[in-house]
Amino acid sequence: MALKDLLTNPEMHFVLFGGKGGVGKTSSAACSALWVAEHTSKTILIVSTDPAHSLGDSLGLALEPGVVTPVPGVERLSALEISPQKAFKEAQEKMGSNPAGLDMEGMQIPLLGDLGDLAGMSPPGADEAMAFGTVLEYLENSEYDLVIFDTAPTGHTLRLLSLPEILSSWIGKLISLRLKLGKLMGAFKGIFKRGKGKDDVDPMDSIQHLKDSIEAAKDELQDPAKTSFVIVMIPEDMAIYETERLLSALISYEIPAHHIIVNQIFPENVDCNFCKSRRDFQLKHLVEIEDLYKGEFDVVKVPLFEKEIRKYDQLRRMARYVVEGEGQ
Repeated sequence: MALKDLLTNPEMHFVLFGGKGGVGKTSSAACSALWVAEHTSKTILIVSTDPAHSLGDSLGLALEPGVVTPVPGVERLSALEISPQKAFKEAQEKMGSNPAGLDMEGMQIPLLGDLGDLAGMSPPGADEAMAFGTVLEYLENSEYDLVIFDTAPTGHTLRLLSLPEILSSWIGKLISLRLKLGKLMGAFKGIFKRGKGKDDVDPMDSIQHLKDSIEAAKDELQDPAKTSFVIVMIPEDMAIYETERLLSALISYEIPAHHIIVNQIFPENVDCNFCKSRRDFQLKHLVEIEDLYKGEFDVVKVPLFEKEIRKYDQLRRMARYVVEGEGQ
């Protein structure tokens, strides 16, 4: 299935673009989102989980972190740059310093083994966790026909993809810890001093809901009818290595991936020795890439453009290669 067919498939709801840093993930994601908005009736949200925040630059917009912004002049397209720090601060304010919701004022109870220091517990990879929290939000309650994720460089993306398992385990331990503490202190009358009004929410209810959402999101990410991961790379040794690493993780997490974009290919130029040398170098790696992936993946080749891919006209130009397959 060509990328054009993938993006126009009415059943496809989530498309993630990822790869090594500097290979053109944001440009590929942005030009695809723009193309879908201008060639279909789908409503699209493009979300950047990359802390470098280059999505706004690619679109030529000033995006406020954490705020969904309609893209001017393009109907049905909105953009969002995630701010992990902002999301983490809001989560801390919502949950408070005691995530299990126990009022332990005035009590000194030694906790051993897995009970540990409850107030000091924090989830692993806070930045990735907050990014995944936003991913969860749109996986669970998406009002858009298509959500395109511009992911962070490979290392961050791998941690992001591993979070459903890690967080589910961590949250499960926290729920278990709350139950143990509840039984331990149940004999003490008045241990839960905080009264619950009609508008109060037990933090443990939020944690249990999050655990359920994580498990549901894992199912969504693994559903080939709804989700696809598009790998972006350049024809160089390190990019091939990173792609192999990313593919191994995608296979391990059972996330569908059938498309590879090979970006920044030098055009033929016999009058430039440097350009000719770089092109010959890349062509050797292109042969290796096609030997590795051609049978199993739709490999799209995209040239190196003379101008920076930024704003609508340049994104439309890139989309002719990325989405429509020009020059293949």
